[in-house]
Amino acid sequence: MTMMTPSPLEQQQEDDEMLVPHQELSAADAAQPMEVVAQTEPTNTAESQAPEDPQTSRFTWTIENFTRVSGKKHYSDVFVVGGFKWRVLIFPKGNNVDHLSMYLDVADSGNLPYGWSRYAQFSLAVVNQIHQKYTARKDTQHQFNARESDWGFTSFMPLSELYDPSRGYLVNDTVVVEAEVAVRKMVDYWTYDSKKETGYVGLKNQGATCYMNSLLQTLYHIPYFRKAVYHMPTTENDMPSGSIPLALQSLFYKLQYSDNSVATKELTKSFGWDTYDSFMQHDVQELNRVLCEKLEDKMKGTVVEGTIEQLFEGHHINYIECINVDYKSNRKESFYDLQLDVKGCRDVYASFDKYVEVERLEGDNKYQAEQHGLQSIFFAGCKKGRTLS
Repeated sequence: MTMMTPSPLEQQQEDDEMLVPHQELSAADAAQPMEVVAQTEPTNTAESQAPEDPQTSRFTWTIENFTRVSGKKHYSDVFVVGGFKWRVLIFPKGNNVDHLSMYLDVADSGNLPYGWSRYAQFSLAVVNQIHQKYTARKDTQHQFNARESDWGFTSFMPLSELYDPSRGYLVNDTVVVEAEVAVRKMVDYWTYDSKKETGYVGLKNQGATCYMNSLLQTLYHIPYFRKAVYHMPTTENDMPSGSIPLALQSLFYKLQYSDNSVATKELTKSFGWDTYDSFMQHDVQELNRVLCEKLEDKMKGTVVEGTIEQLFEGHHINYIECINVDYKSNRKESFYDLQLDVKGCRDVYASFDKYVEVERLEGDNKYQAEQHGLQSIFFAGCKKGRTLS
C-alpha cells in the first residue's frame, strides 16, 4: 500500500552516518565514507518539471511480510515529485553491513538522456509503529546523475533494532518506510554548463584579476570593438604571450567559440605581467586607458585605425562668461572617461546634472579676462555648465 501527501521536510538532524550510493560494498569498503558535495544556487535540470506536480511530497511505503522479502535488495513503487520519477531502495539484510541500508533512487535513470542531473533534499525514515517519537529518520541532499543515480544511507539503522518486535519498527511482520523529497534547483559548479545554459563562457581568475575580467567582458560585448580586434594585423610568427593584439584576438575567439571558461594568462604575459602582478589589484580605469592606448597604436595604418577614438572618445567645452563685461571664452576638450560625483546623487543622471552645474566665481576667485582685468564670471566645463573650483 502506498500513499503520497504533500509535506515539508522536517528540520535536518545531525547525522554522522555514512552517505554513499548503494553500490555493492565489501566489508572493507563499508567503513569508507564518501564525501557529499552540494551547492545551494539555482541550476537547470535535464528534464522539464510539470507545473502540476508538487515540488515537495511524502511517500509512504508499507512493506508487508517483511521478513519473507526475497532478494538482496527491494524497490518501492515509483512516485513522482517535481515532475521526476523516484523510488526507495532498501537492503533488508544490509548492504554487506549489519544495518538496514536505504537509498533514494532515480526510477527512470536508465532511460534519461546523456548528461542528465537533478538535485533533491530528502529524508528517509522507518516509522516506529508503537511510539512515533522513536521513528528513525535521516536527512541528506544530493545531485543525482548517471554515475550516482541513488543516494542514501548504507548504515541506516542496526538490523538488531529493526527486527526486534519490541522496538516497534516491525509490527505484525510489517515495516513502514517514509520518504520526504523536496526537488530543488541548484548550481553544481562542477557540472554546470555555462555555454549550454547561457550561450556564454566566463574568464578564469588568475588570482586578483576580477577587475580585469570585468573590463574584458565589457569590451568583448561591444560588437564593433570585437570586430576591430579581429581585424588587427598579426602574423603566424607572433606569439600571443608577446603580442597584445594576438593575445586579445585569441581571448575573444575563445570567449566566442569555446565550451569552457577561458584563461587570461597569455594576455597578461603580453602586458609584461608576472605572477606577482596577477595577485595585485590594479586600477581598472588605468588598465582600460593603457590597453586602449596600446590597441590604438597598433591599429594605426590599418583598416581599423581610429576605432578606439570612434567608440570611446567624447568632447566637452569648457567656457567662461563674464558677468559685467562682454567677454566669453570657449575651449573644446576630448575625453575617454569622466569622473562623476557619486556622493549625494541618487543615480547617474543626478551625477551628470552635478557635472554640468555652473559655478559663479567672485571675490578672490575672480578671473583675469583679456583687456578687462579681474572679472566675476560664470565658469563651467561644458555648454550646459559644470561645477569647477
